[in-house]
Amino acid sequence: MSLSMMSRRGEVDQAPDLPPGYTLVALRELGDAFAHGCEIAAEAGAGTLVWVRRYDLVEFAVVLEPDEPLNSARRALFAGMNALADAIAAHCPPERDVSFAWPDAIRFDAGLLGGARLGWPAECAETDVPNWLVFGVILRAADMVHLDEVQAAAGVSMLGAGFEMVDTDAIIGSFARHLMTAFDRWNERGFDAIARDYLERLPRRKAGEIRAIDVNGDLLVKLPAGSGPPDRSSLVDALAKADWYDPQSRGPKFG
Repeated sequence: MSLSMMSRRGEVDQAPDLPPGYTLVALRELGDAFAHGCEIAAEAGAGTLVWVRRYDLVEFAVVLEPDEPLNSARRALFAGMNALADAIAAHCPPERDVSFAWPDAIRFDAGLLGGARLGWPAECAETDVPNWLVFGVILRAADMVHLDEVQAAAGVSMLGAGFEMVDTDAIIGSFARHLMTAFDRWNERGFDAIARDYLERLPRRKAGEIRAIDVNGDLLVKLPAGSGPPDRSSLVDALAKADWYDPQSRGPKFG
């Protein structure tokens, strides 16, 4: 799969250091990176990275341009999730666990840290190549001061989980580089390499289960002694639910 990153340039003071191929769009703290990315994607083009300046959240979204039909192009989510996990692992305290909850949640030492969303043109048919995809990310950087003690204890933030300093710029820059590497890996070795990296960070529900990601992005799970077709978890249905996301607070859920 080729998700082209057109060579574009943008400059914002005190902004993430992005590699060539990205253009930065900075929003004030009340902005919504994912929504704005979807609004401007058709005109802005691949490699546009929308970033919201917030101290409590790491929030950004990147525009991609796939060359596959929508029903298989959604697998870009897994390349993005791998890049996000690699970026967090590069900046977190040593010997800490970064894992996934199917398909779009990021967990740190088993606590919910945040997650990702994937957007595409509403009018695009499953068999058509979408003009754009938007991969959006929100991570909890610091605990909110207005939370009560019960809520704060149930939440996981980077600062509260032992990050000495939450360097938002560095994490976003690291993600951007890892994302380019992930798509290069996809192009050179096929999607199986992306799926393998993703599944390594997805905890097994039962010992010995055999897992795969279907061509449409669904999760397939089968036990070695099981008969019949594997259990199927729909990617499209899970993305629509976005179980990790709280639309009222516009951030990761607590607990």
